[in-house]
Amino acid sequence: MRVIETNFTDAQLLEPRLFGDDRGFFTESYNKKTLETLGITNSFLQDNVSYSVRSGTIRGLHFQKKPKAQTKLIQVMQGAIYDVIVDLRKESPTFKQWKGYILSADNHRQLLVPKGFAHGFCTLVPHTIVMYKVDEYYSAQHDSGLLWEDKELAIPWPVTNPVLSEKDRILPSLQEYEDSF
Repeated sequence: MRVIETNFTDAQLLEPRLFGDDRGFFTESYNKKTLETLGITNSFLQDNVSYSVRSGTIRGLHFQKKPKAQTKLIQVMQGAIYDVIVDLRKESPTFKQWKGYILSADNHRQLLVPKGFAHGFCTLVPHTIVMYKVDEYYSAQHDSGLLWEDKELAIPWPVTNPVLSEKDRILPSLQEYEDSF
């Protein structure tokens, strides 16, 4: 497993090793011991899968508040996404900064999203399947998020007319969220 550094403390882009031949390939998508050698010691409790029928589907920007905050390990099983993380840790030197990554079934990359980050993605092709591991169970009471088109963040999503859930359409702006503390 190769680690590609990000600009964020604790967020990592991971590239699993592939063993390929004329049949296709084999890879370990998750190996606790391998991740521990890289300093990733999270105990993942649950796997989630999202399937998006259409290209241009945006999911996010989501997170869970303390004490039920989640670390996520994101991987695309089919298709491709523009995956975005936003640092919401007030004590962090990268507070309110964001970064986007292309994750796809072809590049096999995985993104480790630490607690304290909002996460969202835009599907780049139809019929995209995203799998993610989390180290804390879902809690409706702690479920939260930020508006995907927040003016302060100004994320250049690769879509003009996104497919959105009603929930994601009405999430608060970063300013509204900060004002709620």
